[in-house]
Amino acid sequence: MSSAFPPHPSVSQNERSHCSTQTVKKLLEERRRRQQQPDTGGVQGQFSSPLSQPLTPSVNEADPGFPTPDFYSPSDPGRLCPLPLGMEEAPDTQLYTDPPLSQAGSWRVSGLPSGPPQLPSAVTGPSLDAARAHMLALGPQQLLAQDEEGDTLLHLFVARGLRWAAYAAAEVLQVYGHLDIREHKGKTPLLVAAAANQPLIVQDLLSLGAEPNATDHQGRSVLHVAATYGLPGVLSAVFNSGIQVDLEVRDFEGLTPLHTAILALNVAMRPPDFSSRMLSTQAQDRLTCVKMLLYMGADHTSQEIKSNKTVLHLAVQAANPTVVQLLLELPRGDLRAFVNMKAHGNTALHMAAALPPGPPQEAIVRRLLAAGADPTLRNLENEQPVHLLRSGPGPEGLRQLLKRSRVAPSGLSS
Repeated sequence: MSSAFPPHPSVSQNERSHCSTQTVKKLLEERRRRQQQPDTGGVQGQFSSPLSQPLTPSVNEADPGFPTPDFYSPSDPGRLCPLPLGMEEAPDTQLYTDPPLSQAGSWRVSGLPSGPPQLPSAVTGPSLDAARAHMLALGPQQLLAQDEEGDTLLHLFVARGLRWAAYAAAEVLQVYGHLDIREHKGKTPLLVAAAANQPLIVQDLLSLGAEPNATDHQGRSVLHVAATYGLPGVLSAVFNSGIQVDLEVRDFEGLTPLHTAILALNVAMRPPDFSSRMLSTQAQDRLTCVKMLLYMGADHTSQEIKSNKTVLHLAVQAANPTVVQLLLELPRGDLRAFVNMKAHGNTALHMAAALPPGPPQEAIVRRLLAAGADPTLRNLENEQPVHLLRSGPGPEGLRQLLKRSRVAPSGLSS
């Protein structure tokens, strides 16, 4: 490292005592609480993405989109204060399309600009140039300073959705080779932007050279973050950037982004309502993330590390007929081989047979059999799926169905 590189001054708790207590961690937690508030929305009969907020942030002279020098101490250049409440721009979220998996083309974010962010001429207020001038006045020492949680000003700008300030600060950090500087949980500014659901800032950081496959201290990439919280706009920003990302990167639990997306969707749909296609907004977004990852080429046959489950096993285990059907309708690969993959000896049909009796179980079993599931395959306990059905009159119809179907498809062995 060059000797001309400025040191990273630390910021003590005492130095922060006169500042707002807002941190990246608290900002993201607050955003997550708002996102997880229950909703009664939902679109009957389709899985389309909800309309998002306008493309351009709401910026005016009273809301500059970046802090003024009053929030910094000229006599103490190492002092790093979070922004006061009320200085945020509106979140940068996008409209995105939701084509069927078989449709040609690519996912597109509506109207995403290329290059540096610019305010429309009709919008009054500060420009990117003004933000750049402000960051220049602050200097690299303040922009590179980290507080006790490792937050830099860029992390805070990103968490607040302050796009112009974030872009200008990111340009400075890029020059000094610290665009991927990490806070205490290992999050780079790109990962914070993803967690804060800021698609435009995600695209800005990628365009400036942020590492697209960076992971935090839990091994989660930007794709994992988007999949976990159901953020299709973030996925759109990543994919539309044209930058190569690793769709099969695994977190420290051995999960790919697609595994993570399926698990998150299962939670949002728990318990699955088999009698209705009404989905909450949260479930719609998470389903869209699943579709997007599949459409962009995520490997649906990938097995998670701990139990060797595929996404089909995970969907069946959650008694989720909607996701099972989605996976069985994928236009690529050997469907029969996929359906009969084993996770520690159990096929998806074994797991379906072990589900509680009811309409979801029956629907899943029938769909698996129609897709080529082999009812003669045995697990490590030498059990066939029919042996895992619960006793009682409920599963009797499935018992007879599995017995009638117990002719192994050619080419498959137990």
